[in-house]
Amino acid sequence: MEIIAVTERQDLFEKAAKAFWEQWGNESNYKFYKDCMIHSTTESVPSFYIAVDGDSIIGTYAILRNDLVSRQDLSPWLACLYVDPAYRGQAMGSKLMDHAIAEANKKGYDKLYLTTDHIGYYEKYGWSRLTECYDLFGNQTSVYEKKC
Repeated sequence: MEIIAVTERQDLFEKAAKAFWEQWGNESNYKFYKDCMIHSTTESVPSFYIAVDGDSIIGTYAILRNDLVSRQDLSPWLACLYVDPAYRGQAMGSKLMDHAIAEANKKGYDKLYLTTDHIGYYEKYGWSRLTECYDLFGNQTSVYEKKC
């Protein structure tokens, strides 16, 4: 298993776009996810990453300018964290988060943020609840931060 930027495996690009969209998108926004990934960058954000086992995508995450929440003053954001169910229970989520922190640090950031309704999960990995914010639908959600 290795974690790489989507830009490093162009042969898996379409598969990666589909993986992100299937977990986080809806029936009408595949083009949105694909276009975001086409315009991802290695120097800054946005950046999209995949965990691969051979040619299988077993996990995903992205580092984004904003995770479509009201706290536009905070950046960058860990988003789209996903682990294939067959690989859960093997610390894959932790490995993806550690990789994200290291990548954000390499890009010059001192903190990374995320928003979630999975209260209790991220705290186990050193994330601290910072505040509340609102998503695009007006729902209140928690914001977490972690030093890079």
